[in-house]
Parts: sequence; structure tokens; C-alpha cells
Amino acid sequence: MLVHRTDPLRNHATPETSSGTAGHIPRVGSFRFWFATRRWEWSEEVYRMHGYTPGGVVPTTELLLAHKHPDDREEVAKTIARAIELGESFSSRHRFVDTAGTVHNVMVVADRIYDDAGQVAATAGFYIDLTDTLAENERETLSATLPDMIENRAVIEQAKGVLMRMYRINAEQAFKVLAWRSQETNTKLRDLAAQIIEELPLVAPPPPETITAFDHLLLTVHTRIPRAKVRD
Repeated sequence: MLVHRTDPLRNHATPETSSGTAGHIPRVGSFRFWFATRRWEWSEEVYRMHGYTPGGVVPTTELLLAHKHPDDREEVAKTIARAIELGESFSSRHRFVDTAGTVHNVMVVADRIYDDAGQVAATAGFYIDLTDTLAENERETLSATLPDMIENRAVIEQAKGVLMRMYRINAEQAFKVLAWRSQETNTKLRDLAAQIIEELPLVAPPPPETITAFDHLLLTVHTRIPRAKVRD
């Protein structure tokens, strides 16, 4: 039995990635990476991000690195090697090039998967495409969350600032990430932001462990919000 806080491949279903429209490039996709076997598992959305038909290729570290932007490839390779050596989650901010030659600006957030003995067996998480072009459903998400943001601007701006600092992203990208987690977890944006700020002091280890700890916070914080605050 494997124990982990989130199972992205099994539970992931957001409007950005569930439409299945021909030619549609997803904005969020999920993955797993098993340390012992070096085996990658991609959701259909990650295949499509890279320009492949789901299941059309076997994802490997070599294939993954071949798609990375030349300026980012070495750093991503070091991140993967460090994840394998230390049993860390595979988290990164980088660019990759799909089969059509389009450059994607992505953020990867992940958490650890533990086996019965309490040992880290894998990492699982999400690719978030932060490329500037907004999809129609992202505009709808923005419209739906805008009143919440205006009403609770202070705490949401604080949470955005934290994400900007942690992941080296801009304000719009940080808001996209918060809105995605709000929608995916069926949690009000203000409650998610407030819980992130409340738990931030717990994210105290030195880099790069800080990012690993914050990834875990971002992917699990909704589970610690009182149920009365979770949206119907």
C-alpha cells in the first residue's frame, strides 16, 4: 500500500484538462515518477502538452529532458537527479518545447508518495502551463473568482505574494495557481489563501527543502480548512 497526500492522476479533473476537444492544449496535467524503477506516468493532459497522443510514447527521463528548453535542460536534469538521490518531490520552474516547436513556460508542483515502511517511493504532482495566452475557460475561471478576490483582496494578495516569491512567477500567474487550486479542491479562494498564510510559518527548512515543503502545503492545505468553509 502506498501512502500520499494527493493522487493527481486518479483525482485530477478540472475544466482546463477535461474537455478533450481536438487540438485543445491543456493548462494543467498530472504525473507520477517512481524512484526505484525510474518510471514516469503521465496523465492524458501532459501527453497533449508535449504534443503527443495519450499513450503514443513511453515517457522516460531521456524523453522528458529532450523536450526541455536548452537553457533549462541542465537545471531540470539536476533537479531530477536530486529528487532520486534524496527522495524529494520533483518540483521545478522551467520551459519545454512541444513536438510542434511551441515553447511552454511551466511550473511543476509535487508531493511525496510513501510505501508501507514509511520510505519515499515516488513523487506525484502537476504540470501547470503558465504560458501567457489565456484559454477561454481560464477567462471564465477568472470572472467567477474576481468578486471573491475584490471582497477579500488583502489575504489573497498576501497568498499571491508568497507564490510569486516561492516559484518566481508574476502576479497573474500566481493568481492562476490559486484559482486552479480553489477550483480543483472546491474551496473558496479566500479560505484557501487564508489557510496558506496561516500555515506559512510551518514552512521553515532551508532551500531547496523550503520549496518541497511549500509544494506539500499548496497541494494539501484545502484538507485542513474547516468543513463549514468548503463550498457546496
